[in-house]
Amino acid sequence: MQKLGPKHRMCRRVGAAVCGRPNCPTNKRPYPPGQHGRGRRRPSEFHLRMLEKQKLRAMYGVGERQFRGYFREAAGGKGVTGEELLRLLETRMDSLVLRLGFAQTMRQARQLVSHGHMLLDGKRIDIPSVRVRVGQTIQATPAARNFLSIHESLEVTPDPPPYLERDKGEVSGRLSRDPLRSEIPLPVPVDERLVVEFMS
Repeated sequence: MQKLGPKHRMCRRVGAAVCGRPNCPTNKRPYPPGQHGRGRRRPSEFHLRMLEKQKLRAMYGVGERQFRGYFREAAGGKGVTGEELLRLLETRMDSLVLRLGFAQTMRQARQLVSHGHMLLDGKRIDIPSVRVRVGQTIQATPAARNFLSIHESLEVTPDPPPYLERDKGEVSGRLSRDPLRSEIPLPVPVDERLVVEFMS
């Protein structure tokens, strides 16, 4: 279950705008929240690895148990564990709705999916964590194509990464191939090797 709470607390804890918003409070207060936020000691190696994991969790909005499931699957694959983990997170339904520009934040993308406003190969999907396979098409429902929030997002968000094809007029997109690590547009840098070290 996704942890609810202040939207930017994790951003301030890790000192980076993991929410992806330009107006994130961490841009003005780049130190952890709380009374002693500015005066904390130099973080240990364990703490740095844990923060990298927390950053990745916060970016994709997944719970701890769910994240561990993704890690186990990535570790059991044939590829590099860190890159496989990112690929699994990036090919979630809500992640691709965000990358296609139908939403401005991961929370907005998750809401569009969970409220049944998105179709996968013509089938209504309301589970944000559904895995999208190569060749599958994501499309807004006929009613959602008229949503002001979607049109605003399409106007202000950048073009999708190379592994996605988008048709703005139809408010649809297609996963044309698996994403490469260098192509995934994370809002802040993440060293997935530290995440693997922490989880191993």
